[in-house]
Amino acid sequence: MTKVSVRNLVKIFGEHPNRAIKLLEQGKSKEEILAATKSTVGVHSVSFDITAGETFVLMGLSGSGKSTLLRCINRLIEPTGGQVLIDGEDITKVDEATLRQARRSKLGMVFQRFALFPHRTVLDNVAFGLEVQGMEKGERLAKARQVLEVVGLKEWEESMPDQLSGGMQQRVGLARALASDPDILLMDEAFSALDPLIRKGMQDELLSLQATLNKTIVFVTHDLDEALKIGDRIALMKDGAIIQIGTPEEILTNPANEYVAKFVEDVDMSKVLTAEGVMKKPDAVVTTKDGPRQALRRMKENGISSIFVLSKDRRLAGLVLADDALQAIEEHKDNLNDIIVRDTPKVAPATPLNDLIPLIAESRFPIAVIDEQERMLGVIVRGSVLAGMVRRGGDDFDS
Repeated sequence: MTKVSVRNLVKIFGEHPNRAIKLLEQGKSKEEILAATKSTVGVHSVSFDITAGETFVLMGLSGSGKSTLLRCINRLIEPTGGQVLIDGEDITKVDEATLRQARRSKLGMVFQRFALFPHRTVLDNVAFGLEVQGMEKGERLAKARQVLEVVGLKEWEESMPDQLSGGMQQRVGLARALASDPDILLMDEAFSALDPLIRKGMQDELLSLQATLNKTIVFVTHDLDEALKIGDRIALMKDGAIIQIGTPEEILTNPANEYVAKFVEDVDMSKVLTAEGVMKKPDAVVTTKDGPRQALRRMKENGISSIFVLSKDRRLAGLVLADDALQAIEEHKDNLNDIIVRDTPKVAPATPLNDLIPLIAESRFPIAVIDEQERMLGVIVRGSVLAGMVRRGGDDFDS
């Protein structure tokens, strides 16, 4: 389900937005428009959809327009043109009262600077938005305490902000945004002011919270590693326009142009790619109803020395080795049950490639990629891992 839909969004800063838009339509560059109109193009004809529960990252260098675009979504910055639809309602067209209600109930925002009230306790800071909404004191404090427990700060509710570390202050900011239970979290360089170690901890904290809360998140960052770690999809921006939208693996392996390729060229692929990105389709398999002759024939056809065995509902039963199948034939056995190796290595599709490398090195067998129901999704062999580490442009390597 689409939660946020942005259509042809434009933001022009300056006194002549209409002239600037006409020049944009003529294909003029940001620099040419600035020279001709003294107006700056903040966002240039941007369109995308975000599904419910997705973490969508806006990434780019300083001045790329990512923070401007984020703030157009909740109209902290007024768009010059285009639409921003939230649950199908065009936020750019609603009156101030409706906009305030949407900001209070649907849109939570976390800023780079923590923006906490220094004279209020942690608990009162978290409850502030609920106070503005007119919620009764006992109810809002109870709600604030619940959210502080979620972010791991229950024991600090009576502390003042200056008694907390930077990471803890940012968690208070996150708790304040979550207190009103918004559908959508807008996070503007939320972790950029933190030390690297604390920043990594906050990234892990966000991923953990998202697994539980399943919010729709729009996250702004200039840090590629952060974008790759957090984002379900990434929109890479330059000069107010989106250059490419894709999953982390799509952007790494199929960059849209030279600019994107240059942007991602130094990424350590082993830290980003996952089992799903390097697995091969499980074409060469047999089922539990097949016998050793069928298993051996399928292995010969595919030039392999072992084959995975699946149940009728595609659940992984185990693996059969060629030598064992041959011996079963010589012993006139007509089923695989006695020769299935059931303790074979298995991984989830989201397993990072970095975690697969030691597993590949230690295992005598290929690795099965399975879903939560133990249905087989793919097979990983040494060749596909090596190919994933060096691949650019989406080419497949034979293993």
